[in-house]
Amino acid sequence: MAADSRSVRVVESSGPWVVFFLLAYIGAAIYFISNSDGSFWGVILGLLQAMVWPVYLVYFGLDALLP
Repeated sequence: MAADSRSVRVVESSGPWVVFFLLAYIGAAIYFISNSDGSFWGVILGLLQAMVWPVYLVYFGLDALLP
C-alpha cells in the first residue's frame, strides 16, 4: 500500500502588524497612565483607554468628514 503524503502548510503573515499594534498599545498605555491621577482605578482606566483609542480616532475622524 502506498502512503498518502498530503500535507497542509499554513503560513501566518500577520507578524509585522502584531508588532506594530503591540507597540501602539504600549505607547498609548504609557500616555494614558501618565495622564491619570496614579490611583489603581486610574491606571485600570488608562489601560482600558489604551485598548479602545482607535475607536475614538475613527469616530471623530468620520465625524469631522460629515457636514
